[in-house]
Amino acid sequence: MDQPDVEAVFVDALQNIAEGVTDLLGFEVAAISIARGDDTLEMIAVAGSTEARDQLLGHRTPISQIEQELASAERWGALRFVPHERMSIDLDDLGWIPDLELSDDPEMWHPLDLLLAPILDERGKLRGLLSVDVPRDRRRPDPAMREQLQRYARQTRRSVLTALERAELAEQLLLADTARRIVRQVSSELSIERIIEVCQPAVTLGFNARGMWLHTFEGDDASADTIYAPTGAKHETLEAFNVLGRVAAGRLWAAQEVAVVTADAVSPAETLALDANQQELVHALMHEIRASSMLFIPLGAGNECLGTMALTRRGEHPDWSPVERQTGLEIGHDLGRALVNARTFERERMLLEELRELAGYKSRLIATISHELKNPLTSIRAHVELVEAEAESGSCAAPSLPESIPAIGRAVTRMSGLVDDLLVLAEVGDPTSVLDPGPVDLRRLLDDVLDLLRVTLDQEGLEVDLTYPAGPVWAWGEASELYRVGANLISNAVKYTPSGGTISISLGCVPDGVELIVADTGLGISPEDQDRLFQEFFRSTNPAALALPGTGLGLSIVHRIIERHGGEIRVSSALGAGAAFTVRLPSPPREPLHTVAPDSTCRPPRVVVVGPVAAASRVRRLPS
Repeated sequence: MDQPDVEAVFVDALQNIAEGVTDLLGFEVAAISIARGDDTLEMIAVAGSTEARDQLLGHRTPISQIEQELASAERWGALRFVPHERMSIDLDDLGWIPDLELSDDPEMWHPLDLLLAPILDERGKLRGLLSVDVPRDRRRPDPAMREQLQRYARQTRRSVLTALERAELAEQLLLADTARRIVRQVSSELSIERIIEVCQPAVTLGFNARGMWLHTFEGDDASADTIYAPTGAKHETLEAFNVLGRVAAGRLWAAQEVAVVTADAVSPAETLALDANQQELVHALMHEIRASSMLFIPLGAGNECLGTMALTRRGEHPDWSPVERQTGLEIGHDLGRALVNARTFERERMLLEELRELAGYKSRLIATISHELKNPLTSIRAHVELVEAEAESGSCAAPSLPESIPAIGRAVTRMSGLVDDLLVLAEVGDPTSVLDPGPVDLRRLLDDVLDLLRVTLDQEGLEVDLTYPAGPVWAWGEASELYRVGANLISNAVKYTPSGGTISISLGCVPDGVELIVADTGLGISPEDQDRLFQEFFRSTNPAALALPGTGLGLSIVHRIIERHGGEIRVSSALGAGAAFTVRLPSPPREPLHTVAPDSTCRPPRVVVVGPVAAASRVRRLPS
């Protein structure tokens, strides 16, 4: 049975009660109205006059108006009689007025007379109203008729309250069925997005809600939380919704309660523990999304609160019944378990992807190393066999020996370089390897690298442009690893820059760190290659770059070293237009000392610069 069916059964039961009044008590019209959540009484059953039925069904009257009329009425036991001269309701608000002939006889029924039987529950709350009109004899009821009316009014009260209880029970079963459908649907879903996609229509329909918001918590990191909002929600709205976040949800989950938020109040405020500013933000949120009320439900599993769900309503029926609140809490449990399952699956999926990536990396590593070692080993074997063959032939001159020995040496050097790179890559990539930082003068470090490469620079006819500050430039890190960064970047620039090209190296200070830029006028790097540039064993797809020897480990080592130093590296390049690598590294930490070192730059070690720093100077260094 769905919601319309529940309402239809309820209305039919009350219609039968109203028809019994007209049949047995001598009144032409009987009507029953029921209290709704918007503090009105809605006329849902009218018996007798077809004209009255057409005009009264669905008519709503504010409960406050009815209570005002009851307060001024004559008390006839369970009945309340409001003579026309005491009535304060506007004629336009009555809905229907019988067409009766007026009389001067005070005992005759006046078209504006009201005879009502309030239907109160055990707590004295007004749940409905029985109204009778137009006595068949057109006279106001005498004492005997009043007694008979009171007896029937008491019976009507019991019947109406029973019908209300049955309707609420049917509503509870409907919501429970909605919850069960949700559990069945989401239990097999393996992503949070899919869970929300399945739940949203069923929940909003089952609760007669305007919208549904979901806020999921990601461990202890609040910045990783996600808010799933209705389509079109503004950013400011999302920020305001975040006020109803972890603390409030945790308190509700611990107390196993839900909260109702309206435009005027937050209840229970003591459970949500919102201060005045937070409540103001929540009310602003209600206004922003044009919601009359919000049911705030914690989501969780076991002792852990995993998120929140908020259902909103607008317009005439904003209240949330006890049945809806309890069912909402049960759905919070169901969705909490579904979230746990989805997150478990997501972690397993990510772990599986990592394992697959690790297996692929292992295969690529073995293939690359085998290929890199095979070539020099083949060269060594060939030259050794050549020397052995000449030795067996008894040739004393061994004419191939002067050529074979250098070839073997080059192959051994290539193999040693590969092994060295692999060892460094393993060290800087090992999470258990502890960094032991200290102050490092990058200017001096780069000068050492350039001195080492001086012969190569001269042979290739390359110019080097240096832009340095006047004094030392201090970075915070391990000198040996930072030396490798500088050596690899400058060596790459030398390798991929044709003869007569230029290599530019600049060094300077930036907020909280130092910046090193190594640029060249070489081959350049395509955008596609830049995306994979720092991966292990990656070689450029540019044929001109592939023709040059290399293992594809240099830049991946640079990247790992910079990452473990808390720095960053960027590349800017285009094919045929050279490349520029920008490295940023942290400066040494500040210390409250008073030593003056005017020639120190970028937060020097164990000193505070209080004098002026010399202006940066540009030095053009030509090959000697």
